[in-house]
Amino acid sequence: MPRRLLWFLPAACALVLLAWWGLQRWQGPRVAAYQLRSTPLEQDVVATGRVITPSRVNVASEITGTVLQRLVRRGQQVHVGQLLLRLRSDQARAQLDQARAALRQLVQQSRPQALAALRSAESAQALALSEARRARAQASSGALSQQALEQAEQAEQAARQQQLAARAAWESVRPGGAAQRQLQASEAAARAVAQRADIRAEVAGQVLTRNVEVGDTINPGQVLFTLARAGDTEVSLPVDEQNLHELALGQEARCITDGYPDRAVAARLVFIAPSVDTTSGTIELRLRVSDPPPWLRQDMTISCDLRTAELRQALVVPDDALRDREGARARVLLLQAGKARLREVRLGLRGLVASQVVQGLRAGDVVITDRAVRDGERVRARLQALPSAPASASAATGTAPASRS
Repeated sequence: MPRRLLWFLPAACALVLLAWWGLQRWQGPRVAAYQLRSTPLEQDVVATGRVITPSRVNVASEITGTVLQRLVRRGQQVHVGQLLLRLRSDQARAQLDQARAALRQLVQQSRPQALAALRSAESAQALALSEARRARAQASSGALSQQALEQAEQAEQAARQQQLAARAAWESVRPGGAAQRQLQASEAAARAVAQRADIRAEVAGQVLTRNVEVGDTINPGQVLFTLARAGDTEVSLPVDEQNLHELALGQEARCITDGYPDRAVAARLVFIAPSVDTTSGTIELRLRVSDPPPWLRQDMTISCDLRTAELRQALVVPDDALRDREGARARVLLLQAGKARLREVRLGLRGLVASQVVQGLRAGDVVITDRAVRDGERVRARLQALPSAPASASAATGTAPASRS
């Protein structure tokens, strides 16, 4: 009996191992799979761009001159009318002084003289008119000769001409007259030329560049400063045109700069370009940063995660489980009764990592990701955790929508 037992035990163990091996073979190999469940889902467009301002203004000189004073530095905030640069303007100042002196001479000398001359001419005309009337009366009675009468009338005519000339001279120099208007125009022109020596800011903003120093000689049209116009800071974001159907004004974004990767900036989509860049196949977006932090600088490289859709609860399938994907249609291998079965599904929000299933699957279903498994094969599931974040990297031309579960 003991001998039989010693022989039977190894045989029984071998039989058990053989049965276990056969069961394993019958059940099939273990393959990577996911068990579906409902989770929050966000769809994003990720791209990299630059920090910009709504506009930049080049400040230039209208005249030739030498820089006498430079009154601002790079990075400084300036207001409208603030003096930025002063040029040496000796000739312009002299012309302005000359114009002002001519105007003073008109008021203080020429105008009083013209008024006095008019009053004298009017008195002489009145006297000549009286003399002519008396001569006519005497000539009619025969007390005055015809020659004397003609002399009196000629004197009257001469006095009238002098009075007209004196009045014309007065009309020219009187307050508001032609001479005053001409001299005032000359003064204004001289003042304008002199004021061009003072370079002022036409808009409020920040000084981005400064291209001159004291002692430099500049020419008309030469750019002296570049100002970033004050206003909301924006982000210029080139995005692949395939994402266009996902975009809408008002969408929120979370942005991170290369210089400060641990600090996030909130932005909002305010502009979508009307045309696509045919060279790169991208479309420009403008995101507005309403409250930019002090460390956010012009032309910084910035990566933005633009949220295009969001669901509080969605049945999510990892994208690596999708087969024969075409638009909103795809197929998956579903584990049913120990076998892999192809199942057609319809997708909702779609991304690089996970997509929403709106038809064909339900919570608790197990889908297979192993590409070597074929329809009808017996397999066992080796369950993995559902992805919780998109494995997408920022790109200068933008990426496809990324979904978060």
